[in-house]
Amino acid sequence: MKTLWQNCHAATMAQGAYSIIEDAAIVTQGEHIHWIGPRAQLPAGDYPAVQDLNGAWVTPGLVDCHTHAVFGGNRSGEFEQRLQGVSYAEIAAAGGGIASTVRATRAASEDELFASAAKRLKSLMRDGVTTVEIKSGYGLDLANERKMLRVVRRLGAELPVSVRSTCLAAHALPPEYVGRADDYIEHICAEMLPALAAEGLVDAVDAFCEYLAFSPAQVERVFVTAQKLGLPVKLHAEQLSSLHGSSLAARYQALSADHLEFMTEEDARAMAESDTVAVLLPGAFYFLRETQLPPMDALRKHGVKIAVASDLNPGTSPALSLRLMLNMACTCFRMTPEEALAGATIHAAQALGMARTHGSLEAGKVADFVAWGIDRPADLSYWLGGELEKRVVRHGVEID
Repeated sequence: MKTLWQNCHAATMAQGAYSIIEDAAIVTQGEHIHWIGPRAQLPAGDYPAVQDLNGAWVTPGLVDCHTHAVFGGNRSGEFEQRLQGVSYAEIAAAGGGIASTVRATRAASEDELFASAAKRLKSLMRDGVTTVEIKSGYGLDLANERKMLRVVRRLGAELPVSVRSTCLAAHALPPEYVGRADDYIEHICAEMLPALAAEGLVDAVDAFCEYLAFSPAQVERVFVTAQKLGLPVKLHAEQLSSLHGSSLAARYQALSADHLEFMTEEDARAMAESDTVAVLLPGAFYFLRETQLPPMDALRKHGVKIAVASDLNPGTSPALSLRLMLNMACTCFRMTPEEALAGATIHAAQALGMARTHGSLEAGKVADFVAWGIDRPADLSYWLGGELEKRVVRHGVEID
């Protein structure tokens, strides 16, 4: 059955710009957009269901293309300690930091991880998010990475949101491999990734390329394994130092390289040539009070597509609002509201390998969109917090 959605304006985000249609109409059929355009050009036909959007601005459903939403425990106490002058190194030496999240995640059951992650995911959904990527990386052994990824799949099955699953086993060195990073990488490549991929739990493979995590050579071993398994790759790169991980990601045709504060113009050129998306994470930049800005001029100069994501995680970006990240991208990184919205729609979809079906309002794409009670698209980056009036449609069906 076809449904006509009318009395609205549309920011289609086709080609990474607002691409506005004033007085628009959208025809959905099943899960897809059948037609979109000016209401004056609406094809004649029978539309058994008609929805009045009351002058709303319609955008694609928001896409959060980088989260760590599944984890155990809570690190707000460490946040308080840091603000009282305790260093991250001191916290880590006392068993805090990522090690504490690993312990809590390993101790939690699948049901407990699902329940806590569902609450966080529902917060993102209330912000208009209809598609989200969730990474593993707090299990760091086969049983617990499997547990996390099973929870990720369950979230996608039980909540009205599209969920992509990324294996980030190469996130940090687990306690049982202290001093043996190469051995742990070998374990990931020989045992963990093949097993998890065979179980259908992995849509993409990620790693953390940084001096306090894994070297470019170690990351490349993970990428080679992912490539043999037919899985696309992504990379945490250039967050704290310049190791040219983003150029490495580009050589492997990565979907994205993320963070990127310390990337060089050479890295930006390589990413442009491979069409690898730059995913910026302003929540972590803000939370850690960083001062090194991503090289926005180089990214724009070379035409690198820029996405914006929440990086929802317990240690460095406990962000429950993607809209707030759009504002931070504008205020911290000097992105325009148009660039920020493209970063949370069409470019974010490309960072997940989903741009053919998601991220813009175009005929043939999945009917995921949000009808916002706002004055103009820039309002999505302008308002700080709160819950904007909206109607969310996913796969052609309005959801609460």
